[in-house]
Amino acid sequence: MSRIAIVLFNLGGPSGLDAVKPFLRNLFSDPAIISAPAPVRRFLSWYIALRRTSHAKRIYSKIGGSSPIRLQTEKQARALEDTLSDLGEVRAFPCMRYWHPFSDQVAEAVAEFAPDQVILLPLYPQFSTTTTGSSLSDWQRAAALNSLTMPHKKICCYAQEQGFIAAQVALILPLLQAAQTAGPTRLLLSAHGLPKKVIARGDPYQWQVEQTCAALTDGLAAGLADNGIADLDWQVCYQSRGGPMEWIGPATEDEISRAGADGVSVVLAPVAFVSEHSETLVELDMDYRELAEKVGVPSYTRVATVGTTAAFIDGLASMARSALERSDGDAGARCGNPSDGRCCPDGFTTCVHGT
Repeated sequence: MSRIAIVLFNLGGPSGLDAVKPFLRNLFSDPAIISAPAPVRRFLSWYIALRRTSHAKRIYSKIGGSSPIRLQTEKQARALEDTLSDLGEVRAFPCMRYWHPFSDQVAEAVAEFAPDQVILLPLYPQFSTTTTGSSLSDWQRAAALNSLTMPHKKICCYAQEQGFIAAQVALILPLLQAAQTAGPTRLLLSAHGLPKKVIARGDPYQWQVEQTCAALTDGLAAGLADNGIADLDWQVCYQSRGGPMEWIGPATEDEISRAGADGVSVVLAPVAFVSEHSETLVELDMDYRELAEKVGVPSYTRVATVGTTAAFIDGLASMARSALERSDGDAGARCGNPSDGRCCPDGFTTCVHGT
């Protein structure tokens, strides 16, 4: 019987308030986040964590003192194992970048499992050097240390994957229809932002987010048309700006303020997160709701992340099956979109496919 390991990459989050500071230090020690010489980066990670720990602790205190992302990823792992049980002995391993379980811990567990093949599957639908790129690089290091020489099949992104899009459409559509029944409504498709300089270096993240939004609005427009609604008022936007750098936009906060000025309700959907964590549960649910009330938005509704919805898990399973059918061994990562080839246009030089 075939033994298959699936490594599910995600950001991770502190397991308690005492873990907040080391979590932040891990985050800002990553060269994919701060591209400075190692001694400078170590100092900056210490300094930024020192400055941000108190604020971050207040955030996590609002959601029980810890991040739910590991537990939610465990649930996704178990759901994926159940869906792929026909393939043999399948085990999915959550692997977090900045808190436990780290790549070293997971690589050790995978080695003990002794699979015939390993599938590397990010829980970041859109590729960025700061997320999937960083996780793949760290895994390569940990896998080498643990002599994981069996074939690895890498999935780099799935911005328009059918199951991912279908899951989001199913979550958004009823909330959007309900809001539109009460009055004019604008759909805000919000993703985590990045500094402009990251995009300028050839990172495809913003382009892929826009592809996700295009696929979503196509699916939503069809659903609305079936209910006699012809026009969809929507906007892609970016949240979580931080630091002095210029970030991609428009900012989600600015779009909420614009909706208030226009007198339209807001349905906000997170399009780059697949599980709930501090940015959805605090920033979107609390901070942005408070802002919406302040600027006069008639109603504010936040759409849930895809989590363990059947369509999303089926989409992950479909990509895993396709990866196993490939005969290219370790030739490189593949996009999880329908073409299963390179999805980004030329020019995105930091894409795992290169130029």
